[in-house]
Amino acid sequence: MNVLILCTHNSARSVLAECMLNHWARRLGRDVRAFSAGSAPSGRVNPFALEALQKAGIDTREVRSKGWDEFTSPDAPPLSLVITVCDSAAAEPCPVFWSGSDRQPVRVHWGYPDPSNAEGGDEGKRRAFELTRQALGYRMLQLLDLIEVPELFTHAEPELVQDALARIGAS
Repeated sequence: MNVLILCTHNSARSVLAECMLNHWARRLGRDVRAFSAGSAPSGRVNPFALEALQKAGIDTREVRSKGWDEFTSPDAPPLSLVITVCDSAAAEPCPVFWSGSDRQPVRVHWGYPDPSNAEGGDEGKRRAFELTRQALGYRMLQLLDLIEVPELFTHAEPELVQDALARIGAS
């Protein structure tokens, strides 16, 4: 199963979520692959995001900021789920994604404040990035529990999947 996590710049939240989902999937032996992208990628990953991931023991050498166009071509991996993580409370424009395939992925929005905007200088940002990484890591574990039932994404009505994802988002 392939999951795409989107935000605007692909420099913080979506990267944290991608790395955490891949980390937990590997540790739990799940056949899930996460990708992240942005509608207007910054071209760089925030150093505080890399630091938070490295503190959690995650190798960040291959992490990069990507545009969502990488996932719309016919040779892109087939996506089962697209998660947006932009901050709707801040009226941040959240991307709407359409894949390049005939089968559109299930979509869900799990908003998070941008830790790049945290107050308190570098220490405040470090704390915000670490808390965001932890929150996203927990949410990705919940997602993996849901994905444990693969027929949910292949055979169930999209509304059932949406409801299950919304319950995770509300936790």
